[in-house]
Amino acid sequence: MAYRPPKAAIGGDEVAFGAPHRHFRVTDSTNARARELAEAGVPGGTVVTAEEQTAGRGRQGRTWTAPTGKALLYSAVLRPLDERHMLLPLAVPLAVCEAAEELRPGIECAIKWPNDVWLDERKLAGVLIEAKPQDGWAVIGVGLNLSIAPDEFPDDLRWPAISLFGALVAATAALNRHLDRWVAAPRNEILAAWRSRDALRGRDVAWDGGAGVAEGIDDSGDLLVVVGGGDRVVLGAGEVHLRL
Repeated sequence: MAYRPPKAAIGGDEVAFGAPHRHFRVTDSTNARARELAEAGVPGGTVVTAEEQTAGRGRQGRTWTAPTGKALLYSAVLRPLDERHMLLPLAVPLAVCEAAEELRPGIECAIKWPNDVWLDERKLAGVLIEAKPQDGWAVIGVGLNLSIAPDEFPDDLRWPAISLFGALVAATAALNRHLDRWVAAPRNEILAAWRSRDALRGRDVAWDGGAGVAEGIDDSGDLLVVVGGGDRVVLGAGEVHLRL
């Protein structure tokens, strides 16, 4: 079973996500809208959602596509952003995992480093965090497949992707609640919970420039990989793939 920390209290200057909430029928990118709002000084916790994106983005410049109304397209402003949030890239996928499990009891999600959420070894959700530390804010972007039929995914995503089959309004509320918890969680709880959901540990992986066996993450969230001869490589960014 996955690790479950006690619910964190939200108080003081901690962020509570979901108010204000701006929803668009169509926009180019919820992250773009949230960045504009952050630049304009909206409070931390502001959430932007959309039924459809025309220029949704994933990690490493990829396009995020979803049929209208069939995925949670969500971006939230975190402010203030400070040293407490050094593990934000680990905390956010934990919140997505717990939100998905709340919506569909009985499932158990895993995390593929650095921040893809898997269900049954297929991609259920992706996370894109864009931060401006000098101005004290970050935008948390989440795309969660809710009711996309297999034949509605693009050809190149049809096998790796999977849907939750949950409701959009309930998904938004659940993610707000679980982000409240995980963004405020202590560092040791984030690390323990992430490691309990690690989809790659002990498995053969490859990346642009190497291959080896994933050994988990260090206390900074970097991926540890044992390569030929027993040497250890530390990956702080990029993407790795399972070697089948």
